[in-house]
Amino acid sequence: MTTAPGVRQAPGVTYTTFRVTVARGAAHGHLLTVDLRAPRVSVDLLYPGAVGARAPVSALAAARGATAAVNGDFFHLLETQHPGVPATGAPSGPAVAAGHGLKAAVPAGQRFGPAPPPGARPEDVLGIGDDRRARLDRLTLRGAAVTGHGTLPLTGLNQYALPVDGIGAYTSRWGPAARARAVCGTDTDRAAPCTTRVREVTVAHGRVTAVADRPGAGVPPGAEVLLGREEGARRLAALRPGDPVRIGHRLTGRSGAPLRCAVGGFAVLRDGRTVPGTDTGTPAVRTGAGIGDGGHTLYLLALDGSPGEPGLTLAELATVLRGVGARDGVDLDGGGSSTLVTRAPHGGPVVVRNHPSGGAERPVPNALGVFTGG
Repeated sequence: MTTAPGVRQAPGVTYTTFRVTVARGAAHGHLLTVDLRAPRVSVDLLYPGAVGARAPVSALAAARGATAAVNGDFFHLLETQHPGVPATGAPSGPAVAAGHGLKAAVPAGQRFGPAPPPGARPEDVLGIGDDRRARLDRLTLRGAAVTGHGTLPLTGLNQYALPVDGIGAYTSRWGPAARARAVCGTDTDRAAPCTTRVREVTVAHGRVTAVADRPGAGVPPGAEVLLGREEGARRLAALRPGDPVRIGHRLTGRSGAPLRCAVGGFAVLRDGRTVPGTDTGTPAVRTGAGIGDGGHTLYLLALDGSPGEPGLTLAELATVLRGVGARDGVDLDGGGSSTLVTRAPHGGPVVVRNHPSGGAERPVPNALGVFTGG
């Protein structure tokens, strides 16, 4: 692996290009090295104001004034398995931005992207804590709706797919997207039919304001929507307009320490070693994130998607992340989503550094943004 001389984007942030030779040829990529100890450096999740929405990485970075960014999680791009059901654009894994939990993970059989190594979970994330250190974590939803008929556990938060028999909460952060996809498929089969056993309950100011027998779209201002399928629908059917309901939910990591930001992604590198079972046979354009120096350094990379580029397998991605200095690393969304941008010096425009494989930037639901001001 060879790297070009680095260009300092700002104190604590360096951009460079690299070249790695694999059996299929030479793959080229773009790398950001972020020193999280630098006084003015921070990292946050960029998203277009709603979980169920998409925008190009360059637009997300420009809107927030980020110095650099890479695309984030795999997401619900197309809906070919359930005709008439619209795609939501929502990401698969948990998401945390500015310390606020935006969404929880879809069931394992409903996620998009390559097959993860054994032991990986849809709840796996790369996060940055309040201590300004990056780490691998696993975010689990804890929540319930307390009603006069009992306490109803929540199994979803702003998700494009809910577990069978579950109840999900949808907040204003979901945005205007339709929720029809949330009751399609099963925990193990994304293509399974949509259930007809559905109940939706709108709650505002601690009271039920509306009920429906099919999923709606959007969330009224100041309200929260409970959507149940199968057994979850049966339990919600007991609620009527005017009934009191108290809803609470949060995302909890394994360590219990809060995360300032988090993006869904499964580990391919852990403690300096490729995760056992990581795929060795399917090359693709990749985006990855690595953690080094005890969590104080973050590496963000995206491969070039120019015609003829050989791509990397997930195991090769792990090797590259280790080669740049990471001890832990995750695979993020690749293919036509892979995008790395930086801001031109002295407050100039945002520049796309790699060549997206689709010939132009693909709108995505989120990105990791690097900030160097204030």
